[in-house]
Amino acid sequence: MLAARQRRGAPPRPRLLLAVTDPMSLVFLRGQMAAATAAGFDVIVLCGPGPTAREQVESEGARFVPIAMSRAIAPGADARALAQIISALRALRPDIVNAGTPKAGLLVLLAARLTGVPCRIHTLHGLRAETLRGPKRRLVAATSALTCRLAQRVICVSPSLAARAIELGVLDRERAVVLGAGSANGLDLARYQVSDGLRQQARALRQRLDIPPGAPVIGFVGRLSVDKGLVELCAAWRDLRRRYPALRWLVVGPREPTGELPAEVADTLASDPRVHCLGWLDDPTPAYLASDVLAVPSHREGFGYVFIEAAALERPAVAARVTGCVDAVEDGVTGTLVPSHNPDALSRALGAYLDDPDLRARHGAAGRARVERLFGREQLWTRLHREYRALLTCAGRAGR
Repeated sequence: MLAARQRRGAPPRPRLLLAVTDPMSLVFLRGQMAAATAAGFDVIVLCGPGPTAREQVESEGARFVPIAMSRAIAPGADARALAQIISALRALRPDIVNAGTPKAGLLVLLAARLTGVPCRIHTLHGLRAETLRGPKRRLVAATSALTCRLAQRVICVSPSLAARAIELGVLDRERAVVLGAGSANGLDLARYQVSDGLRQQARALRQRLDIPPGAPVIGFVGRLSVDKGLVELCAAWRDLRRRYPALRWLVVGPREPTGELPAEVADTLASDPRVHCLGWLDDPTPAYLASDVLAVPSHREGFGYVFIEAAALERPAVAARVTGCVDAVEDGVTGTLVPSHNPDALSRALGAYLDDPDLRARHGAAGRARVERLFGREQLWTRLHREYRALLTCAGRAGR
């Protein structure tokens, strides 16, 4: 096919390499791979191996290159991965690299710099250093800063993330880019939309969990970790369950191996009969719709994706007033922002929604309208492709 294009005199398509650390992060590229192919790029995805990773990538017309990368700090494994990535880039010769997630960002962009890839982008999904202390905070911040310096452009997934990264000295202002109102991949508005079929799935889920009709439900979607605010949410839950005898708590998400929960929180999740832990769900949409209000008082985010997913399904949210969350929840319009690490404020905000169905409906409808206006994925992809082409022009690769 390439030879035929060259015989016809058409310039070769620019070669775009997208990189994430592991298959779980491919969610940030869902649909984006096919959209870039349709926009005129030859797309390659470099990612850790997984049972369905190749299938996900190839289903969107992209080529899959599996290279294992450790999420944790592992000098030996990191050195081996870097050598493999350098070898892969020399063979693939991409025109542009866009590497997201911390480890893939560091290793792939370092390899891209060493092999002379002309256009280098880092997608900054968050600042892990925000919630660390001491030497580990300094190490993680320095690593993030190095990754950003290896890139010519750093796509920050929210305006508040860009501001915070600049404030902490992780990122130079002139490299920072925010695509529209933020997010890494926008939202599939057709998938996240209330329908009769989805309502039926939500009712079936409530019945399976033996949640009585009309019983109020608080939803949580995220990693089961301290960073996601589960300590504060558990404290608020103990207060709310006394005030609302029929109240249930629906918990969706995997346990975080590196962030053990306090015993009191873990015991509540495991033994409280009114708490329903569903683990990881490939499709969380029925769980959103089975809930009346979403509560994820995370200590930090890059961008609060769960909040715009809930908003698209007309569910209000309560979040902490922290980086990333302030972009996804419009306080007093689509949800409520409360001070971080404050169980009392969290309990009051959730109680206001539980007491007022009209407030839930107003904020839910406003959330759907805001998502449609700001976070459709096609809007974001158009802006992303514009960034790619601008960099290619600067590098003299526009003809490709």
